[in-house]
Amino acid sequence: MNQTPALSARATQVAEGLCSYLDASPSPFHAVDTAAALLTEAGFTELAETDATPVDPGRYLVRRGGSLVAWASDVVGERASHTPFRVVGAHTDSPNLRIKPRPDRAHAGWQMLGVEVYGGALTNSWLDRDLGLSGRVAVRDASAPGGVGQRLFRTDDPVLRVSQLAIHLDRSVRTEGLQLNDQQHLAPHWGLGPEPRSFRGWLADLTGVDPQDLLAWDAMTHDLTPARRIGADGELIASGRLDNLATSYAAVRALLEAVSAPSPQPWIPVIVLFDHEEVGSTSERGAQSTFLPAWLERVVLAAGGGREDYLRSLAGSVVASGDMAHATHPNYAERHEPEHPILMNGGPVLKVNANLRYATDSVGAAAFALACEQAGVPMQTFVTRSDLPCGSTVGPTTSALTGATTVDFGAPVLSMHSTREICGTLDQAAYAAALAAFLAPA
Repeated sequence: MNQTPALSARATQVAEGLCSYLDASPSPFHAVDTAAALLTEAGFTELAETDATPVDPGRYLVRRGGSLVAWASDVVGERASHTPFRVVGAHTDSPNLRIKPRPDRAHAGWQMLGVEVYGGALTNSWLDRDLGLSGRVAVRDASAPGGVGQRLFRTDDPVLRVSQLAIHLDRSVRTEGLQLNDQQHLAPHWGLGPEPRSFRGWLADLTGVDPQDLLAWDAMTHDLTPARRIGADGELIASGRLDNLATSYAAVRALLEAVSAPSPQPWIPVIVLFDHEEVGSTSERGAQSTFLPAWLERVVLAAGGGREDYLRSLAGSVVASGDMAHATHPNYAERHEPEHPILMNGGPVLKVNANLRYATDSVGAAAFALACEQAGVPMQTFVTRSDLPCGSTVGPTTSALTGATTVDFGAPVLSMHSTREICGTLDQAAYAAALAAFLAPA
């Protein structure tokens, strides 16, 4: 699969779809909004969490901030109340710089903004880039629940930049490496003047509200370089937020393909896109919340089941937790487990860790291997070097909350947590195909 003198039409289509999704999704809120649009266009009905769960089989989705759950059920009768689930999980957030509540600053004749590093960002990659802003605002709205309305915003104007110090003023950078203090060195500038510019006023103008009605914001930076194919043969995709929007997009495509399979299925296919994975998942919409378990139970209850039926459903369910996987870096091959090389465009990656930083066990691994086999794509296996710490995913948390067999997987990527990462073009079609087969096993 890694021999790519010419890319297939399907691989090109999936790659172009992913690039469009990435460009439309600078924040977790936009990622969920874009995913919801793709699903509703295919016949999914969006529900409000405060509404009763429909008793009729169908295709449904619900969102909570930067998180989303979607499912499709065509099972009727007594079995509907305890049908097991097949769940694909991903996350919508990525490391970036987020605007503080009181960000206005002025220093040395520059107007600046206070920011906080979100997640494990490679902070050097945010230097000397044209940055836009996106996210969500909470506004005064007497007609909204609690008097608070929400709206998304984004600007792709290059309003911010974090400028690096010239080498003439820090010769040691060549010998000792770049040393950045998050508080002192990452504040972006966005104008000139002795007095701070009002971020609240600027954001109010952007969103069309009175500054007094702008109550709070979730505002974050994004690099303005669009997603694009790179390499002599277009074998790679370069973009921000590949970790983990590549999996989010593959999950949406997989669900759409799974629901087109012959019915009825012996499983209810589900995707869940969580926010806040990069900072530990502990929030009302993160993987450690009740968001997924509560909605799985509501699906069972709406089908006429009870708590016993819900537990029966979970006992037969399988969860696939998707997050990007480290491809073997050609300049740092010694940092990788030598017996488990990961090739770009080499196929989906099973992720294994004996200390359960990944949730994979032999049963989950077998389920994912069969999905790759059904999809006709190769499978790779990632293990971290024994002398290096291993990252984690939403998998262990989801496994613990549901008690379901869980497997962790990913797609190869380089420069993980950089402002701009790269992945394989062919891998994206194989990724989506494997997840579709997992959601609708033959």
